[in-house]
Amino acid sequence: MARYMETLTIERGGFRIKVPESWWEFDVRPESRDDSIRRMVNERVQQRPELAKYRDTYAAFLQKSAADAWKSGALYCGCMAESFGGDTPITGSVTVSIVGGRTQSGEPLSTDPQTIASQLAVREAKKEGDAWRKVTTVDIPGVGPAARTYGIEDIPVPDDSLNRTIRAVLMQTFIPVPGQEGKVALIAGSSQVLDLADSFFDIFDAITSTFRFAE
Repeated sequence: MARYMETLTIERGGFRIKVPESWWEFDVRPESRDDSIRRMVNERVQQRPELAKYRDTYAAFLQKSAADAWKSGALYCGCMAESFGGDTPITGSVTVSIVGGRTQSGEPLSTDPQTIASQLAVREAKKEGDAWRKVTTVDIPGVGPAARTYGIEDIPVPDDSLNRTIRAVLMQTFIPVPGQEGKVALIAGSSQVLDLADSFFDIFDAITSTFRFAE
């Protein structure tokens, strides 16, 4: 997967980040997401006419996913789906969210990277094939230190009554937001292509390293 790629700079309220030019945006913004999703579904149906009978189902599912993502603080979601000669496309995504929290007494949670890292749980794989998670801190050029987790994780399916999970490559980087107590920019990269975990860790790290707060 290592090859030179042109990049595209994404700018949103308060930040900018670069992603490969071949990636596409899954629009989560309330003012534009419904039209964007309808266009995306229509384009897909034109390519695969046999999917026409599922058009409304796909659109409703994606619109709910976009609304849920926005409610959880997501401001941008970039996705990739590329073929490198195999039968199955290589897929992945990077989401940028602004999130925060408070203690039981109402105080903003600390955004100090070392403090955040100390509160994130490491998970060791007991046997081959188990999920695992490592915790560290990194330095984002032009931004500063940030807490990070990365590993192969079992992610709960939202609103699933059977409590099912999806196993995925996952990297999460928590960058303190200047001047906002308790707020961090959470950059989450994920992919279900587990065999390429190390390559995706490199991709997610490279994308995260381009994150900057708007001046």
